[in-house]
Amino acid sequence: MPQKPMAIGIDIGGTNLRAARISGSGEILERLSEKSAPDPELVLGRVADMVRLLDTPDVAAIGVGVPGRVDARRGAVLSGGYVNLASVALAQRLESTTGKPVIVDNDCNMALAAEMALGAGQGHDNIAMFTIGTGIGGAVVQNRRIMRGRATAGQLGHITVDVNGELCACGRRGCVETTSSGTALGRHIARAGLGPEVSVDQLFARDAAGDIQARGILAAWAKPLRAAIDTTVALFDPDLVLLGGGLGRAAHKALGHAPALAPWYQCPVAPAGLGDDAGAIGAGLQALSAPASLSVQPGRARRAVLVNGIPASGKSTVSRGIADRMGWPLLALDTVKNPFLEVLGGADREFNRTLGRASYQAIWSLVGDAPAGSTFIVDAWFGFQPRQALEDHLRNAGVEDTVEIWCHAPGEVLAERYGARLGQRLPGHPGAAYIPELIELAKRAEPLRRGPLLDVDTTQPIDFDAIAAWLRATLAGDASVHSINNRR
Repeated sequence: MPQKPMAIGIDIGGTNLRAARISGSGEILERLSEKSAPDPELVLGRVADMVRLLDTPDVAAIGVGVPGRVDARRGAVLSGGYVNLASVALAQRLESTTGKPVIVDNDCNMALAAEMALGAGQGHDNIAMFTIGTGIGGAVVQNRRIMRGRATAGQLGHITVDVNGELCACGRRGCVETTSSGTALGRHIARAGLGPEVSVDQLFARDAAGDIQARGILAAWAKPLRAAIDTTVALFDPDLVLLGGGLGRAAHKALGHAPALAPWYQCPVAPAGLGDDAGAIGAGLQALSAPASLSVQPGRARRAVLVNGIPASGKSTVSRGIADRMGWPLLALDTVKNPFLEVLGGADREFNRTLGRASYQAIWSLVGDAPAGSTFIVDAWFGFQPRQALEDHLRNAGVEDTVEIWCHAPGEVLAERYGARLGQRLPGHPGAAYIPELIELAKRAEPLRRGPLLDVDTTQPIDFDAIAAWLRATLAGDASVHSINNRR
């Protein structure tokens, strides 16, 4: 009988890196741990080593929980605090070494998913969770779905509790992470004149024995956390607030020094049940259950918006408008080619064509080196090369999904536009002699019709908002061929 699929779950923290091979039911089959580091490349290397040691043929997917702001839909780390992996293509590089789907999400989201499935969150539909460790993570579930907002909702560790407080890694002051994390507890201990060897358990013991100093440290640690919890309850009205992470149980106990004071905003607060295992378990379970849109898959990791049209068709204007509204990187054939023409000097038309082919290849090489989940806008006249050349480039770049925007205008309009720009074009581009050829090309040029197609008549005012809406609908799977006559 074949084995049921397994996953590798990885929990990246400011102090420790934890990884485990997880069964489909969430059981840990094997676990490893390493020390964390501030150097992202060092962290990535240690994670890759652990994955290699845990990987088996039955592992179907890999999930990674990362501290900080993560866009799970794109598999992109946007920013971090004590461990900042925004500079490394984490999902892409793990996928390339393992050949298996990889999902990336905020570490607290992963931990909360595990608590809902197996831990203290079972039976609850609306939960807020703080993970107390080196920093403070946060996650919110409503109707059993993780809240994401535009991408990174749930950053509860960055609720402000003191507008004049400590500078936070996020760039603001007085976040609860600066007052109630494990790092903050160390500062409270040091400010009280105690040594770094004093543990939180020793503080509780001293407090129980009547030590006023220990009680003051615990109160200073717990009161801002209580304020953040009360704010979270007022905002989200959850069934339950969970405190997880390495110091979750200690923080829950310390809240005895900071009882809830706002009778409107009452909610049970409980320690998480899975301890330090929650992040790895949740990452593994999420990897097994993730839809394809959240996982990096070989050959399916990148998308391209092909803005197509012959010279002077208006495709560059359309491309820039899309980039401004969607925030995707834009790669244009002339943008790549023109610096070479400037440096190399004048050239004939044949050299221009050769340089165009090389620039075309460079564009797809850049796409192929981009992080998994990236979407690019590519501005080119795709008919200048054989169709198979495009297909080869797309395959090599790991792009399977494309949408096309076909820009066009009558030949006489194109001729007028082209002629008006002759004085601005670098030597090597075709001159006035090309205009009759351009008019004939306009009569026979056609779109690629590779995937969903949007027809744009550039003789009319361009409705960029309508184009952006079509792209959003199309990339969500709800469009095919459409025409926008650029209505305003």
